[in-house]
Amino acid sequence: MTSSSIAVRELPLFPLPDVVLFPGRPLPLHIFEFRYRIMMNTILESDRRFGVLMFDPIQGQISGVGCCAEIIHFQRLQDDRMKVITLGQQRFRVLEYVREKPYRVGLVEWIDDHPSEKDLRPLATDVEQLLQDVVHLSAKLTDQKIELPDDLPNLPLELSYWVASNLYGVAAEQQILLEMQNTKDRLDRETEILTSTRNHLAARTALKDVLPS
Repeated sequence: MTSSSIAVRELPLFPLPDVVLFPGRPLPLHIFEFRYRIMMNTILESDRRFGVLMFDPIQGQISGVGCCAEIIHFQRLQDDRMKVITLGQQRFRVLEYVREKPYRVGLVEWIDDHPSEKDLRPLATDVEQLLQDVVHLSAKLTDQKIELPDDLPNLPLELSYWVASNLYGVAAEQQILLEMQNTKDRLDRETEILTSTRNHLAARTALKDVLPS
């Protein structure tokens, strides 16, 4: 199913505290709440898809834009609990809630990035170089071997999702990146984040080199 095959559909929704799923990225889940066990069993009998929405536990709010997840592997445990591996598919916007019990179901519309008139590959290359710098400095600072994966996406859109999904502890920032519908804007923002991170790590590394261990 592509994002253009069904413009609007009903989708079971799974709010997760401070979790933002991106297209093409894996998300393992341990399903134990009764309502979500019901949801998973229902989904497994249909197209194995549900929507992941970021829940802000501090604000008590559920985001209006999320990412569809598809179950690609599952394991049943005792007491009908379940371990599932999901993969992010297309993004969506919640138009309205159809029902709340036993679990949320929303009427959603799919959203995509707008086509870019510019060649974004040079920008993607810059982002990848910043990633390399951050990984190199992190490895030096922690005395650990850290490397980027061999299958790092090289297409601008996919790379922008990969970078966004690998930001840690900044769910609100990730949500902003998820909601963007312009690949250049997303890569520009990631350039700012990675540049700031690189500069911070470089300063710490320089300090480590100066100070005796």
